[in-house]
Amino acid sequence: MDQKPLTSDSNAAPSSTGAVAFAWLFVGIPLVWGVSQTFIKALALFQ
Repeated sequence: MDQKPLTSDSNAAPSSTGAVAFAWLFVGIPLVWGVSQTFIKALALFQ
């Protein structure tokens, strides 16, 4: 079997820090909101 070495592609462009931060915020903010809402509603079950 012919396997390629696990090296980075020299043609790949580096990702910008701003784009990575935006992607994390784009996913992270709704995720944190959803988890917090779930936690709040779960607490109501035990009161």
